[in-house]
Amino acid sequence: MKRIILNETSYFGAGCRSVIADEAKRRGFKKAFFVTDKDLIKFGVADKITEVLNNASVPFELYSDVKANPTIANVQNGVAAYKASGADFIIALGGGSAIDTAKGIGIVVNNPEFADVKSLEGVADTKHKAVPTFALPTTAGTAAEVTINYVIIDEDAKKKMVCVDPNDIPAVAIVDPELMYSMPKGLTAATGMDALTHAIESYITPGAWVMSDMFEYQAIEMIAQNLKAAVDNGNDTVARENMSQAQYIAGMGFSNVGLGIVHSMAHPLGAFYDTPHGVANALLLPYIMEYNAQSDAAPKYRGIAKAMGVEGVDAMSQDEAVKAAVEAVRALSISVGIPQKLNEIGVKKEDLHELAVAAFNDVCTGGNPRTTSVDDIEALYNLAY
Repeated sequence: MKRIILNETSYFGAGCRSVIADEAKRRGFKKAFFVTDKDLIKFGVADKITEVLNNASVPFELYSDVKANPTIANVQNGVAAYKASGADFIIALGGGSAIDTAKGIGIVVNNPEFADVKSLEGVADTKHKAVPTFALPTTAGTAAEVTINYVIIDEDAKKKMVCVDPNDIPAVAIVDPELMYSMPKGLTAATGMDALTHAIESYITPGAWVMSDMFEYQAIEMIAQNLKAAVDNGNDTVARENMSQAQYIAGMGFSNVGLGIVHSMAHPLGAFYDTPHGVANALLLPYIMEYNAQSDAAPKYRGIAKAMGVEGVDAMSQDEAVKAAVEAVRALSISVGIPQKLNEIGVKKEDLHELAVAAFNDVCTGGNPRTTSVDDIEALYNLAY
């Protein structure tokens, strides 16, 4: 049996944020709890949303206690603020951080038995849907607006908790590329490679099937064609719009079939060093693609190479197609300025074993196409070091 869970309603295209007020009124909502981060307020991106709300006379309460890697405290403080606000729905504006924070808030408000937040790790048995949420991404990468996953840092345990819960998916996704125009080059590159990692990992996971393959092949192709243009010229509206759609399409797949050890290994880097998630994924992806080629997933690397735009793939042997796929991914990563070694981003050699243990125990490890071990993961960290 296969399952697909997607948003109730999704909007795409420049300026589509204007539908926030219409959707709120259509659903009978009275007041918004607006979750975003301080940088998006500082740079005026949040103003694009408050303008829509003010023009439609929709009252709102602003909540910006959101870290780049959101914590249990960010969620718990948000729950208290939501309850005090009198709001009846949530608007989440941002990258994965703001949307993940909003997901945690929305789940705990309607499932108060999980108020410790720690008990949400893994697949939590919540009984009620989250507070209805409208999610507006400002990065073309995480696809948090369409997934059933969110990630919260347990600072005490120095751990990224991956929470998987069908009840957390936003009711409405609003993918407006105009909200992404202010992304700097480095963030555009990192989040775009994050989306590519989502697409490739879920394309080769054992849970993949015809529908997820359809999504992920299309996402890989669109990212390969548009990411460098979006990085090189932030004003390339066609590339920006295509990337905004590609990352959503990748999310449609991976949210429903899972990921692998690229994410397992990236999560501890975020918990230990606050490494940006997209950078960690992008750096690790080629090394782990090589590792996972020694599995039943190897034939699918031909499809990855094709989607990446490699010519002559049909005439290649399987080994040649694997090599071509990995090299195409590495070349794109280098072309958009992603670091290629862990020592370049502040990782400490003496931490590699502890990182490997944390990665092995990550919820994403079970989705990897090749059975792995702590020793294998530590060897991969060393290879990438």
